[in-house]
Amino acid sequence: MKGRTKLTGLVIFRGDPGYEAARKNWDPHTDRFPKVFVFAQRTQDVSNAIKWARENKVPIRPRSGRHSLEVNLSQVNGGLVIDTTKLNQIKLNKKAGTVVVGTGNRVGRIANTLAKQGFIAPFGDSPTVGIGGITPGGGIGPLQRSIGLISDNLLALEMVDAKGKVIRANSKCNSDLLWATRGGGGGNFGVYTKYKFKVHPAPAKATVYRITWPWAQFEEVLKAWQRWAPFVNNKLGSELSIGPKKGGNVSMEGLFLGSKTEALRLLKPVTSVGTPTSSIIRLLPYTEAVKFLLPPDPILTQRESNQFSSGFGRKPFTNKAIKAMRQFLENVEGQFAGFFFLNWGGAVSRKSPRSTAFYWRDAQFYVEWNSSWLKPSAAPRNIAIVRQTRRKLQPYIVGSYINVPDQGIKNSGPVYYGANFPRLRRVKAKYDPKNIFNNPQSIPPANHKR
Repeated sequence: MKGRTKLTGLVIFRGDPGYEAARKNWDPHTDRFPKVFVFAQRTQDVSNAIKWARENKVPIRPRSGRHSLEVNLSQVNGGLVIDTTKLNQIKLNKKAGTVVVGTGNRVGRIANTLAKQGFIAPFGDSPTVGIGGITPGGGIGPLQRSIGLISDNLLALEMVDAKGKVIRANSKCNSDLLWATRGGGGGNFGVYTKYKFKVHPAPAKATVYRITWPWAQFEEVLKAWQRWAPFVNNKLGSELSIGPKKGGNVSMEGLFLGSKTEALRLLKPVTSVGTPTSSIIRLLPYTEAVKFLLPPDPILTQRESNQFSSGFGRKPFTNKAIKAMRQFLENVEGQFAGFFFLNWGGAVSRKSPRSTAFYWRDAQFYVEWNSSWLKPSAAPRNIAIVRQTRRKLQPYIVGSYINVPDQGIKNSGPVYYGANFPRLRRVKAKYDPKNIFNNPQSIPPANHKR
């Protein structure tokens, strides 16, 4: 290859041993054939990779946890993938109440490590998602009503820009980049190598719960949940999942940072609906509560491919919206397909929509839905039904969550970022004016053709 820069770190070209393993993502339909993978072992390796890619005119993709849910985001044919998984330090400063983490850490590793030290680190619904990607997209999960989004807890960062230069940002220096990283999506401004977060003291114990109902009761459970979940005590996080009619059920799980007695009382408006088939409500040491909600997820690559879409609900779904949900759930078949809801409010809604790049703060709940399939030939039908369902639900939702992307969304900038999109384009123009970091739905620099 031409150019002056040499690739450093663990470098795997197409055809080298280890290439096939490096190529496998959590979702098989996002796998591609990059030219080369660089597993960075220090920040300098990231810098060298960016310079090399530019000298050789090769597209760049950053990757952290391999959980990208759409195509051409963390891999691209013929591209260079900068994988940060070896950047996995965790440095807790108990006195300051902060932690510095490498962007290659998985969310579960951080949450479990800090829980043992008596601190809460925010997490979503999977332990193997990379902190590198979940953070800039916002980072939602069952603790958000108590401590805010993952990105709301971000205090400072280290990033390598399009020239290979190491940039640090905090509230005093490059504060526009810190603002943009709190919800402006990964892969837009540069490659992140370190994050510094605020951490919160963990309670000694927390109450976790998991309750299931038969699929046929999904409407009454959903209606009760949507009336209750956004307004319940802010220390209670609740996720509601509804599987496909074929083989699926309804389940609600989450945690309450408080006693079991109080949790039972708070959960009553939903647990008293329908006829639950199983119910677990347990007071556990906080370390065990984290393990309950993030059970080990050892198999990285799953067999099923998925298509997702997402949005935010400002009021409970009408019967017409529920009818569209029902049609979807009656027609999808994959065991991982279905609808997922998460309650909003509390600390998430206390920040104003412009205070960080994450705009959708005044919703009552988050919703996502996905189809899943095994045979590649089933992809077009499954992708189409998710996008068709989005059109039917459009009157009942606003926006979409950048970490659960859907490339069927046209002119996606304002959909992901609301009124913050123009400012994000200006930040992009400052840190990556030539649009080196781009993907199918990345932010175009201001004064740049869309």
